[in-house]
Amino acid sequence: MTSNAGGASRRQMALITGASSGIGYELARLFAQDGYDLVLVARNRPKLEQIAADFAARFKVTATILTEDLSDPSAPERIQADLRRRSVEIHALVNNAGFGTYGFFAESDLAEELAMVRVNVAALTHLTGLFVRDMVKRGRGRILNVSSMAAFEPGPLMAIYHATKAYVLLFSEAVANEVKGTGVTVTCLCPGPTRTDFQARARMQRSRYAARESMMDAAEVARIGYRGLMAGKSIVIPGLRNQILIWSLRLASRGMVTNIVRKAQEGGGK
Repeated sequence: MTSNAGGASRRQMALITGASSGIGYELARLFAQDGYDLVLVARNRPKLEQIAADFAARFKVTATILTEDLSDPSAPERIQADLRRRSVEIHALVNNAGFGTYGFFAESDLAEELAMVRVNVAALTHLTGLFVRDMVKRGRGRILNVSSMAAFEPGPLMAIYHATKAYVLLFSEAVANEVKGTGVTVTCLCPGPTRTDFQARARMQRSRYAARESMMDAAEVARIGYRGLMAGKSIVIPGLRNQILIWSLRLASRGMVTNIVRKAQEGGGK
């Protein structure tokens, strides 16, 4: 674990996981633009260093770099301990880190699937639990958990990914309700297909979702999510098309939805 900044900041501080690319990077940029100092968490230290230097030059903010693999169950505790040593208070927590895998569960790499559960579910839950307590005591704070439209539907060929994102949605909604009136808000961002490196990481080139020309841009998704977070919304679904799709799922049977998702997953590129 390393850092390029230390000590307490007089400004508000945002901790963003998965901050080296995609939606996480774009969210970090929005916080920096608004004058937040940052704690950037990812595995790619050189990329984080570039981002920290860029934000310092453009926005006059500082960024603490924590190089962590969130599939390690001890990573959240190390993050909190490091920040406590620096007397850093977190005013906004963004649990963005996550990944997916593609293929039949019975044929999948079980170790990779379990690592996904640790990153998408366990680390997110652990970090939320560690930081929400201090936020409630202070009477202010914001938490943004990044889920997916996958949370609303079973996902053949991405069974574990969809299940982890459903957990994130339900967990976030429940905690958002529990902290009402404390000055703390919990927001769940549920984007649809977005242009990031997620599809390549998941090796899902065959999926029709990966071939969609209507994918949203990561910067646009982040802007919508950031506005929702600052407004204290509990659920944010970027894009009218995605909102209509989620609404339409309520009109179909679970079996029909599952079959539709499987056809979409099987039917894309080569």
